[in-house]
Amino acid sequence: MTSNWLPSLHALRAFEAVSRHLSYQQAAEELNVTPAATKQLVAKLEAALGRPLLKRKGRGLELTQEGQAGQADLAVAMRYISSSVAKMRRQEQTNKLIVSVESSFATAWLVPRLEEFRTKHANVNVLIDSSQHIVDLHQGDVDVAIRYGVERDKTLIVHRLFDDQIFPACSPSLANGPPKLEQLDDLADTTLIHWDTSQLAWARETRRWFTWDSWFSHVGAGHLASDQGLHFNDYGLAVQAAVAGQGVVLASWPILREPIAAGLLVCPFPTKVTTDIGYDLVTTPSSASRAESSAFINWLIDAAAREQTWPRRGSI
Repeated sequence: MTSNWLPSLHALRAFEAVSRHLSYQQAAEELNVTPAATKQLVAKLEAALGRPLLKRKGRGLELTQEGQAGQADLAVAMRYISSSVAKMRRQEQTNKLIVSVESSFATAWLVPRLEEFRTKHANVNVLIDSSQHIVDLHQGDVDVAIRYGVERDKTLIVHRLFDDQIFPACSPSLANGPPKLEQLDDLADTTLIHWDTSQLAWARETRRWFTWDSWFSHVGAGHLASDQGLHFNDYGLAVQAAVAGQGVVLASWPILREPIAAGLLVCPFPTKVTTDIGYDLVTTPSSASRAESSAFINWLIDAAAREQTWPRRGSI
């Protein structure tokens, strides 16, 4: 084996992702492969190098001395490679802007307002990448992301668009009954609609607030905690079920602002929980320097700032 020999780029990329997350599951979500495939790639790299790079620590992972020796430089190298590939791809698409955003926020808030941006910046071609997965902005083609309840990355530029308040919402017909929803205890006999984020590794902070059990605990109604009802892993579908009168959903106000203003949903109780999570616009310093990204970021911050007030309709 010569000194110029290099192992598989796929294996190096897999190890770099695992070394950051110290989790095969989270690395696999980032790479859009299975945890088994990620583990196999790391094993191939270890076999090629003839030394272990990771070891078990309790239920998690930690780097060996050999793994630590190369991790930092490899992370920088992968970012340079990704940045170089992105620049080469953009030579023929200099006006293209890729925005990663969770599908329910894209559907309920971003897309209905996108025409305003396109009118002001007709030369920018926007691609909306709606996914439940958190993309690595240092790698790949995504320029800007809108994230909800994700722990902040110090290597990224972050702008808070909306702080979030969480509260029960349902259709007017369900709220008015019979039986009419008048106090929180009435929820004991009502179908609860759950947004199931248990399979999303990034949603740890979201689960701290956005479950019925945690919401009831925050408002001093822990005796109402229940896992019964309808469960959806797509928040947009959970909202549609509520609009159809199938139960009561926990509402994220930036997403449900329009359905509430239109009277499709109502807030049967005045009780709201103010959280420490929200919707953040994130990007890398290199992406932020692009004219297309800068224009979109400035427009998005301004659009969000204009909609910080509570809608007039929707309470009963």
